[in-house]
Order: sequence, then C-alpha cells, then structure tokens
Amino acid sequence: MNLYPVIMCGGAGTRLWPASRPSRPKQFIPLSGNRSLFQETVLRVAPLADSGGRLIVVGGVAHREAILAQLAELGLTAQILLEPEARDSAAAMAVAAAWTVRRDPKGVNVFVASDHHIPDHQAFRIAAERAAVAAQDGLIVTLGVTPTEASASYGYIAAEGEGLSAIKAFVEKPDRQTAERYIIDGYLWNSGNFIVSAATLLGELQSAAPAVEAAARAGLPDEGDGDLAVLGAAFRSAPKISIDYAVMEKTRRASVLAVDFEWSDLGAWDAVAATGEGDLGSFIFEDAEGCMARAPEGMVVAAIGVRNLAIVVEHDAVLVCDLSRSQDVKKVVERLKLSSPQHLDFPRPALESLLDGGARFTRWLNMRALPIWSSLGQAPDGAFAELLGLDGRQVESQRRARVQARQVQVFADAGRMGWRGPWREIVQSGLMRIEAAYLRSDGLMRTVLAADGSPLDETPMLYDQAFHLFALAAAVQAGLEGEHETRARSVRDRLLADAPPTDGLIENGAHPFQSNCHMHLLEAALAWEAVSKDAGWSALSDRIVRLARQHFIDAEGGFLREFFAEDWSPAAGDDGRRVEPGHQFEWAWLLARYGRARGDASVIEAARKLYAFGLRGVGPRRQVAVDAMDQDGVILSRRARLWPQTEWMKASLILAELSDDGDRSGLLEQAAMAQRAVWRYLTDDGLWRDKLLENGQFIDEPAPASSFYHIMAAWVQLRSTAEAVGLQGQDSLKLG
Repeated sequence: MNLYPVIMCGGAGTRLWPASRPSRPKQFIPLSGNRSLFQETVLRVAPLADSGGRLIVVGGVAHREAILAQLAELGLTAQILLEPEARDSAAAMAVAAAWTVRRDPKGVNVFVASDHHIPDHQAFRIAAERAAVAAQDGLIVTLGVTPTEASASYGYIAAEGEGLSAIKAFVEKPDRQTAERYIIDGYLWNSGNFIVSAATLLGELQSAAPAVEAAARAGLPDEGDGDLAVLGAAFRSAPKISIDYAVMEKTRRASVLAVDFEWSDLGAWDAVAATGEGDLGSFIFEDAEGCMARAPEGMVVAAIGVRNLAIVVEHDAVLVCDLSRSQDVKKVVERLKLSSPQHLDFPRPALESLLDGGARFTRWLNMRALPIWSSLGQAPDGAFAELLGLDGRQVESQRRARVQARQVQVFADAGRMGWRGPWREIVQSGLMRIEAAYLRSDGLMRTVLAADGSPLDETPMLYDQAFHLFALAAAVQAGLEGEHETRARSVRDRLLADAPPTDGLIENGAHPFQSNCHMHLLEAALAWEAVSKDAGWSALSDRIVRLARQHFIDAEGGFLREFFAEDWSPAAGDDGRRVEPGHQFEWAWLLARYGRARGDASVIEAARKLYAFGLRGVGPRRQVAVDAMDQDGVILSRRARLWPQTEWMKASLILAELSDDGDRSGLLEQAAMAQRAVWRYLTDDGLWRDKLLENGQFIDEPAPASSFYHIMAAWVQLRSTAEAVGLQGQDSLKLG
C-alpha cells in the first residue's frame, strides 16, 4: 500500500490578524515554536510517503514562494499543485486524488490541513496508517480527536462505537452549553483529516458532486509538468463547496477513528498562547501574568501590570486583546474592510513588467554598460579586455579569440540600433586587432593570446571561427565598408573543405562531435543570409538545421543533447545524457528564426518543444535557469550562470512573435520573468555577476566580457519583438 499525504494550504486565518493575512496566512508563520505550521505538517506527514508514495501540496498561486521556500528550508520536495483560484476543499482534494490515481490507481491519500498543531508526529502517523488499512477497503476515514474541553470552536462527530467506527452524525460548531453536553455523550472533535483511497474519493465525488470531479480532472496538469504546476483554467469551473457538504454528509462510506493525541487548529490567539510557545521576538514583562507577546525583528514589546493579554505587533499594525476575547478579532477584521482596508494585507511589491524592465535595460546599456566596456574594456590597439573587476579595474588574463569577435559584434549591433558612442572606431579597431593578432596564415583564428598579445594556442576552434563570421556579418549589418564578406566567405569555404561531405563539422578539442559549435555557426550563417546574396550561407544553415533535427534533437523527447559519438549517435555515459537548459533556449531561438524565414511550421514546432524542455530547468523557487540537467529532466547542476537567463528571454520573445494572442501573453510574461532573472546579475555600474550558487550567493569574481554578447542579443530581441507585436511604450527601448 502506497500512501500519498496531501497538505491542504487553504484558509486565511483572519482571527490571527495582524500576523496572519491573505498573502501570509497562519500556516506559513511560526505560531508555536521556530517552524511554521506548514513546516511542522510536512515533517509530520512526509514519512508516510517513504514506502513508495509521494508528498502532495495543494495551495494557491499567491503562496507559491512560501511553499517552495519553506520546503527548501527543510530540504524536502513535494508535488505542488497550485490553484489559480480557491474553490474550497472538495475541489482541492479532488485534484490531488486525480493526480494520485494517474500515478498509482491503488494509492491512498491522507488529507491534512496545513495549519493544525499536532506535537506528537509519531502518534499521528500510527493513526493514519491504521486508517489507511480501512481506506483500502473503500472507507472514508476521518480522525476524531478525544476532546479535552467543551470547546465552541470546533465541529463534532457522533460515533456509533469506539475505535474505528461508523458515524452517526456530523455537527457544526455548537454553543458552549451544547458542547458540554456533547462531551458527556462521548462526541469527538472533528479534526478535518481524511484518509481515503484516491479512487474511492473520485468515485464518491462523481456520484455526489460530478461537476467538482470533472473540473478537477480537466484542470490536472500534464504528466511532464514537473514538481510544480498551476492547475488548468478548467479548475476554475469547479463548484465552490467543502468536502463535508459535497461528500461526507451524503456518503455511506464515512467512518471515524478516535484518537487521543494533542490537537488544535490554532484558530485564535488564545489557542496559540495555550501551546506555551506562542511568544516571538523581544519582549519585557513587568508584573504581567498570563500574557503572550509577538514582535518583529528590530522591535521590543514592554508590558507592565497587565493580565491575560495577547500583544501582537507587526510593522504596520498592533493588536492588544484579552485572550478570552480572541474570537472577536474577526470583528476587527470586518471593521478594517471599511475603515482601513490597506491593513488587511501586507503590501506586495509589483513585479516589474516587460516594458518597464526593458526601459531600465535600455538606460543601463546607454549610460553604463556600453560606455564602460568601450573605454575600460578596450585598449588603444583594439584589444578587448577579457575581464573587468566589479570595482572597474582591468584584470590581466589570457585573451580568447571568441571574446574579441563577440565584442566586435556587440558594438556593431549597438551602432546599428542607434547608440551614439564611438562604435565605428571600436568595431574597426577590433577587426584590425583580429587580423593583426588572431589570424593564422590560413585565415582561421588561433584560439588564445597571452596577456602580452603573443600567440598561446594556435588551435583553430570551430566555435571561434563561427564568432569571427558573426562579427564580420554584424559589421556589414551596421553599414561598415570593407572586405568583410570576402573574408567571411573564405573562412566558410575553408571550414567546409576540411569537413566531412555530409553530417556535422568536427570540432577540435576534447569533444569533437558536439552541437554547441554548430549552434553558433548557424547563428553566423543566418546573420549572413540577411545581408548577402551568396546562396552558400543558406545552404550552410540548411545543413546545420538538418543535422540538428536528425541527430542533435531527441526524436521522442524533443530535447537537444550536447555531445555525440563519431556516427552522431548520443555519446556514451553522462556526456550523452547531459542537457543544458540555456542551449535548449538558444537553439529554440535560432530554429524559430530559421523556421520563420523558411516558412516551415515543423521547425517552429521543434523550437517550441526545445523551449518547453528548457523550462524544466528553470528552478521554481529562484526562477532562474540552472546550468545542467539530464535527459529525464533531473537537475545535475543547480548553479545558474547569467547567459542561460538571456537565452530564456530571447526564446520567449521570438516565440511570442510567432504565437497567437492566447499563447503570446503567456510567452511575454515568461520573457518578463526571464528579464527579471537577468536583472539579478547586472550591477548598477554596467558590469555583471556570472555564477549564482544554489544558496543564492554569487561567486565573487570579475565580470567576463564574453557575457556582453548574450546581454546585447537579449536586448536586441526585446526591441525587435516590441516592434513586431506592437507593445505600447516601445519608444522607451531606443539607444541614443
């Protein structure tokens, strides 16, 4: 028997204002101890899935970050299903059951609230496992807690017997006098925990509430959507009804298991205080008895000569109430709706839009990045710096051919897009430097120069020649005169003369059969197609795209591999399984351009599949594209460099151009998300960090010049897409 515990993250906890609010409800704040109620729930129920099940969390999209962050703090993962809007407990449970049945038709769900206080984790698990045995036989088991007092805050269950028993009745929250009678009659508190096989629950819903079951199944995410998925729009059509009304009051399968462990839903401040662990932050009590104080960091609460008070301080609100009147906090919340609605929730910073971020991007290029890299980043002889320290100092290092060519392309594009800086002189001197220092006698570029400019490595890497071709094309596109096409044609013909007559070109170095060098060669060929009548460029583009579709891209999975054997089959071992999200995006961008130019919808569809697979490498918590995963989407490296973020942005933008209105808006939002990821790396001074570690810290190192090519390409694509789809405010995306 496989158990699938389901944590339900609904509820606003209004009686715990001002600490609990819609954007930060009570389950995500520490109310009893150092961990949040959600985290305590995770630790309590996650072991139930150890025998082959899976922990499932159902929550709202607004709580995405809280769920991810708090799971990460525990070092645990879960299948997270996010509701686009709340539709009450029946729909939330239905979608978790539908997910479970799809994975395991015999799976048993243990449905628990995320905001309950149950200190004895082991006792809870023993009860859940006992109930699960009955659930296998088709029962719906709820846990009934033996009351410790006549509380008017809870619902009650009348059981027909002791232990695991049939249910005579569910009753709503009574008044205190009625609650006292229930205690005498042996009623149990209704804990709201349910243990039921997923198939049984769906069957009961199909009979008693078919619209709920249908909406849940229709809203279920695709199987390949990963550990976090937002439910589909169909989920919004689910009737808003609780599981009690939808099923439990109608079914003949209901039973209750009496338990006697400590339990509370911590619904008000008196319940929090009763745990003995409700205090938080700094406080000083002088002759104050029976009081509880909570203060945020940087504040201190002092109380003198008072009794039985809850004192709860937030940065924008303070609550002082007698603990015996804790239930009345809800009345205060109702009054706030009219008198001060801004205090009903914490202010949420608005996410920067695509155009607002783009305008900031443009100013950053204009006023910071282009000026600093055109001055500190280039020597009088035209040699570009490989690195600049984050304090602006030049860092001596070897100088790679690809960086020289990339920087030429960056400033040529800047000039073409309207930058008024000395781009002509920069590009011309950069090209002269390539000719004087990097070209071998055969016209191909050597790989590396020493810091003093002397040749260090004569190897003609295909990757480097691709960027030489690209730089020459950029110079022509910018309107610079010269023998650029003659030089480019000579390099191209030399590369093809040394290549096999069919299939791919061979790279020098440790990985001769690879996709990456072909990607940049395709980029160069497409650039030349735009400015040349030479059919050889189109033929080269066709050859590379054909190779990509036949060998680089997995026919079944739609993803692109990095390394290959001599016959262009996947390389053996880890090399053949490696997939880089950044290259999925970069190839998607190139194939989208190629497919549009050729009018080939199948190539554009291949680009969409690459893009979708690349998104599996975008971490749901940090929202950045990681460095590497394998062919199954398992993350191999959670480090996240700058360049994959720019490629994610470019691919989102060009696919938005090629999509109808329905898909376009989603892709433009993806582009905005990618642009926000890019901004995490950029500094106010026109420099950037390159490597973001899993812990959220950047490696302290100089800014690599090689990243500027990626940054500029992302901005150029943003401006192109803004014009193509008619985004309002695109005038802010102009260099000057």
